[in-house]
Formats: sequence, C-alpha cells, structure tokens
Amino acid sequence: MTITRRRFTKLAGAVTATMFAAPAFAKNKTKVKMILNWRYQGPQSWFFLAKDKGYFDEAGIDLTMDQGNGSGAAVGHVAGGAYDVGFGDVNALIRLAGTKPEEAPICVYQMYNKPPFTVAVLADSDIQTAADLQGRLLGGAVNDGALKLFPAFANVAGLDTGKIEILNFKSNLREQMLMNKEVEGVFGYVNTIRFSAKLSGMNPDKDIRFISYGDYGMDLYSNGLIIPKTMAAEEPEMVKGMVWAVNQGVKDTLADLDAAVDAVAAREPLINKNIEKERLIATLQDEMNHPELATTGLGNVDPGRFKKAIDLVVKANSLPRTPKPSEIYSDAFLPAEEERIYKLL
Repeated sequence: MTITRRRFTKLAGAVTATMFAAPAFAKNKTKVKMILNWRYQGPQSWFFLAKDKGYFDEAGIDLTMDQGNGSGAAVGHVAGGAYDVGFGDVNALIRLAGTKPEEAPICVYQMYNKPPFTVAVLADSDIQTAADLQGRLLGGAVNDGALKLFPAFANVAGLDTGKIEILNFKSNLREQMLMNKEVEGVFGYVNTIRFSAKLSGMNPDKDIRFISYGDYGMDLYSNGLIIPKTMAAEEPEMVKGMVWAVNQGVKDTLADLDAAVDAVAAREPLINKNIEKERLIATLQDEMNHPELATTGLGNVDPGRFKKAIDLVVKANSLPRTPKPSEIYSDAFLPAEEERIYKLL
C-alpha cells in the first residue's frame, strides 16, 4: 500500500490550527471501564494519548482500558454489562437492536466512516471476485466483524452461504492459516490483516488480494464509541466529557504520529513501532476518511447514508425489526462542529 504522506501532512496541520480548552465537566471522578476492539495497536493511540495527557481526568473520568477480541464482541460486552463503554462495530449494534432492542447500547461517537470489512485471499489464488468464494473454505475468529457481516455480504453479492464452509480459529492464527493455505480466505478488517501479514513476513501488497465488502455496494460505517442507553440518559455530562477527551486524543494523534505510537508502545513494548505507525496512517486514510467528513465532522454520521446502512444490515440479516437511526446513534454528546472538522484533502 502506498501512503500519501503529503495529504496526511495537510490533515495534521488542519486540526492543530485551533486548540480548545476543556469544557467545565464534573469534578468528582467516575470510574469507567472500557473494552477496545482489538489488541493494542497504532489505531488505538488516541485513547492512550487522551489518558496520558489527562483529558479523561479533566472530564472527571477514571478510565481503565482492556484489549478486545473483536469489534462485534465489544458491543456484546457493553450490552451484557461487563464494560461501560466499548470501541465496537455499529453493524453489530444494528443486529442487536433488530432482535433485542431493550438490550442494545447506543453509539455516541462514530469514528470509522468507511467500510473496512474484507475477505483476504492469496494473490496466487484463483479467487478473483466474490463469486469465486463459492465452494471454498474460509476462516476467521468467531467475533470478527467481517465474519459477522458475511451473511449480509453474501446476500448483496449473490452467494449461497450453504456452499461456503467457515472454519473458526483464534484471531492470532489468521495470517498463518492463510499463508499455510489451511484456508482459502480469511475474514477481517483490511488494515488489520495487511499489517499483521507484514509482521508475519508477508508482503501484503504482492502476496494478498482483498475482496472488499465496500466494492460490492456495502457502504457501511463500522467502529465507534458504544455506551449503554442508561448511561446516556443518566450521566450525559460524563458522556460528553468522555467524547470530548477522545476527540482531543484524535487531534493530538494527528499532530504527532510518533508520540501517538509511543503511547501504544508504553502499554505494549513489543510492538513494531514503524509498522504500527503505518497501520495508524492507513486507518486514518482508509477507514476514517469518507468525503462526508468535511461536512459532518468526525464522530457524526450522514443521516441519509446511515439510514441506508441500517436498512442494508436489516434486510441482509432478515432481522425482525428495523431500528430507527436514533436507536443506534446519538449526536447529543459531540463537541462543537468546529472541533471535529478534519480537512483531509
């Protein structure tokens, strides 16, 4: 993958031009337990910077963060009460709200605004398109967001899932299983696979082909901050403070990528900092760089596009009800728009 560094420099400059002071949040600290989407990697840096720079403290939050085991799983952990907040996949939230609305949390800060979901195959494979997945053995972690969305993708792409075998394995085995040809394709987020493959000694630009859901019309959102609806109703100022803190962490990440990766390395010293920096840049450019960002600002959604995304997930999964957008996402806790507009081009 080629990284357009000049464009990213303009991005960093745009968000550091104006700095904002912390709003007046509650002084008494609230303990908040958060689960991330995955292991500690470059794209979690904004959470760590926000904590290290004291933004959560300023917002009256005593935050602890745990590594996750999948974006879809994060939603379940919040819904089940194990965690107060999760960095999880909004499509998993839609599926839950379509079946058990009383249990479903709500997204209050939508961060990934482009669909990262993919099936990765070896470049020397005869699998060229989605149609070629028919009759193949594919694999992924049970809580993987792309795997959970595969029925929806199969519906859109016209695949018969009864003719596709799925093998479940631990997430840390994914690239090895593909490289050793123990499966013919693996599910995941494109940049998670790309850079994990790089760490395993593969050249993802030459060795891997990506069958991406977005190329087949699945114009979906993905990861955002997920909280229980009771928290949104009962502790609105605390939620505003949490969203403000994360937004500040994003600004600081864009202003200093090396400091951002250092914040990750402070929690996970064995990471390859160069690769995690590349992963971070790729996530910013590929998963958080939808054109709508220029008007909605980071954290918000385009109402029309969001409604279409909900309808797509409901139809493809044959959900018994169609959740209203207000059941899935709320903009009530966002900082002012001028604090969230990132000019990427």
